[in-house]
Parts: sequence; C-alpha cells; structure tokens
Amino acid sequence: MKYRRSEVRSTVHALPQLRFEDQTLTSFAGLVIFQKFFASIDLKSRLRRCFEPLARRKVFPPATVFLQLIVHLLLGFRELQDGRYYRDDPLVQRLLGLQRLPDVATVSRVLKQATAQSVEMLRRFLRDRVLDGLRTFQPARVTLDFDGSVLSTQRRAEGTAVGFNKKKKGARSYYPLFCTIAQTGQVLDFLFRPGNVHDSQGAEAFVLACIEAIRAVLPNALIEIRMDSAFFSDKIVGTLARQGVEFTISVPFERFVELKRMIEQRRRWRRVDTETHFFEAAWKPQCWDRRFRFVFIRTRAKKQQKGPIQLDLFEPYEYGYEFKVIITNKTLTAKRVTAFHEGRGSQEGVFAELKSHCHLDYVPVRTLYGNQTYLLAGLFAYNLTRELQMETAQPARGTTAQRTCLWVFEKVGTLRKTLLQRAGRLSRPHGLLTLTISANSWIQTRLLHILDQIPTNA
Repeated sequence: MKYRRSEVRSTVHALPQLRFEDQTLTSFAGLVIFQKFFASIDLKSRLRRCFEPLARRKVFPPATVFLQLIVHLLLGFRELQDGRYYRDDPLVQRLLGLQRLPDVATVSRVLKQATAQSVEMLRRFLRDRVLDGLRTFQPARVTLDFDGSVLSTQRRAEGTAVGFNKKKKGARSYYPLFCTIAQTGQVLDFLFRPGNVHDSQGAEAFVLACIEAIRAVLPNALIEIRMDSAFFSDKIVGTLARQGVEFTISVPFERFVELKRMIEQRRRWRRVDTETHFFEAAWKPQCWDRRFRFVFIRTRAKKQQKGPIQLDLFEPYEYGYEFKVIITNKTLTAKRVTAFHEGRGSQEGVFAELKSHCHLDYVPVRTLYGNQTYLLAGLFAYNLTRELQMETAQPARGTTAQRTCLWVFEKVGTLRKTLLQRAGRLSRPHGLLTLTISANSWIQTRLLHILDQIPTNA
C-alpha cells in the first residue's frame, strides 16, 4: 500500500511537557504469565517451607525476598540496588503479594542471614522441580553433563580463594561444580566450592548423588554422563562402571607416554569424515585394575601462523592434526561416540546464558550462604523459564546423536525483550481488574496462548 508524503512525514518537533503522576502503570506487563505460572506450581508456599526457621514475624519474609530476587533476575537487573527502578511497579508488587517492596538494605540483610539449612532446602527444591518435570514426560534416557564454572569477584567474600582464572588472573572466586540435564537444558544441582580447588574435588560423591536422584524418579531410564579430562581418574571411571552408567570422559593423554606412543606409531586410521579419523584400543594405565575402550581421534586443522603476517591476496596454509582421546563404556560406533561426547559443549551455552541473562557471576554480599542464595535465585529464574516453555509447548525433536535439547528453547533475554518488557496499565472498569496492553497482534496471540496452556491449579 502506497502513502502520500504528507501522510508519512511530520513537521512537529516540539518537546512534550513532562508530568509525573501516581498511576497504575507497569513496564513489565508480561509478568502476568509468571504470576499465573507461579500460582500453578504453588511456588510461594513451597519457598516458605525452605525458610521456616528464619521466618519469625518479619515484615518482609525471607521467602518473599527470595521470590523478589527471582523476579529481579527475570527482569534483567543485576545488582541489588537496581531494585529501586521497579519498586513502584504495580504488577511486580501484585506478583509478590506486597503493597511496597523492600529496600536494598532489607534485601542485603536477608541474604546475610541465610543459613546452611535454608540453602540446602532451596537446593532440594530446585532439584525436585527438575525431577518432577522428568517424571512427567518420562524420557527413555537422561544425559548428565558435569563441569565447573568460575565466579569471580573483586571483594573479599567468605569462601572465595585465588585459583585458576583465565579471564581475571589473581581475582578471588568461587568454583561451583554444576550438573545439567541435556534433554531439558536445566541445572539439576550444584556443588559450591572455593576458587582454588581442582575440578574433581568432591566430584565422586556429587555425581553419585545426582545418579541416585535420577534413578529415584526414573528407575528404568538409561543414564549417560559426559565429563572433561579433569575428571579422568581410576576412582571416578570405576565408580561409573559399577553404577551401570554409560559415560564418555576426555583423557589427558599427554600425561601418559603409552598413549602418546600409540598415536605416533599408528599408521592406519579409520575414516569418520573428510577431516576426522580414528582408531580404538582396549587399554588401561598400569595402576588400574580393568581395561576400558579408548577412542583416539585426529582432526585435520590449520597450523598456527607464527611470525609477521603479510597482507597478501593469497596466503598458503599448512595443515596438521589435532588429537584427542575419549574413554567410554558405550558400544556405539566411534562416530556416534564422538558426536555424543562433543554434545557436551551445549553446557557451555547454559553457563553463558546463566551469566549473561541471570547474572550468575555476580557476588552481592560477603557471606558464603548469602552468595549461595543469590546463585540459587539465578538458577531458579533460569530453570523456571525453561519449565514454563516445557509446560506450554511440545518437544520439537527426538533424541539426537549429540543429545540436543528436546525443546527449542528461547533464551531468558529473548523472552524478557519480547514478552516481559511490555508497557501496560492496571485498572478496574466496572470493578473488574484489567491489564491493558498495546494492541500488538503478535503479542496478544502469544500471551493468550501461553496463559491458556498454564493450568489454573497445580
């Protein structure tokens, strides 16, 4: 449809007069989705049980403050003091069941008063929500990825230590170990540790606890585990084998002269594709009791160019090989074992989303359990966003070789920009509470579809 120039252009450039009035306007009309979703899973009352020892006639109960932190992170705010930007938002107040929100000092004080018991109760609740979802759709296999992630801080917080930190050398940090589920992309549990520990410290007991939790709700499901080379040890490999769990673990083959010699002496490699070749061997280090299947993989890659770079139209490249070794008890072909193991890279995407959109890397207070509580708020915000999408949509794919998520999830930042951050007005025409949003047909269809899919009661 064509328009005349006079119908498109405007010659008005005057600045409007500013007026600030106390009206029931909200900047986050999309929160109505989470208001119904939180009610459907009875989130408020279940959070209250996690803080029962701390809730002693407080004006702002710890469970309500923790729920505010979840909403705080869902809305994209990072520091505690950023709460002042939405403290008058009527929809946030309605979701929390408050007439006014606590100030920064109150939120900080509640975090500092967190205890080991409240943290453990929240961890258990986080795990139970994920397990309830698995119980609902009954997957035939569950793939667990284990890895740590550095949480740096410039403050001297309790429990931090100076350890390996690739991005901020010399900074104090935490180094929690996370367990994520590949089929749903959710965080099942975490083990909180200081920043100067090795990846495998405390890993065996943590891995066993995660396996037991899965088997308690899915006794017939096949459990698969993927780990990097930091977890390679006789103890962990033997434990997984005794548990009847299928696993792939990267091997730090540079530490073993025999493996290095096997690679150098190998003349015949079997083809995976044009760039990748492999061979297999049943092998064990001298101190081990049992042999396992080792898959040796080489990938053709460009060698690093050293020396000055000439800006020529044609720059010849020299090619070499990159090598890696995987230990596994899977009986699949080497190609599928390699694809399965490389699928663990999706966990790095989970960490990236947690840090960029749920601010997992922010250390708000100086107390250990207060920082764990804030981390849990970020994990709840992330997991509940995934759970909401699982509740309102069907799986989009089946099991792939790399164990990609069964659902096509939108990131927290995408949902925030497209749905949550919508202007609206709360009013009561004829006594009926009404949320008025701009007439955008796409937003209307999307919001109504999601609200229809969320059950009224759990």
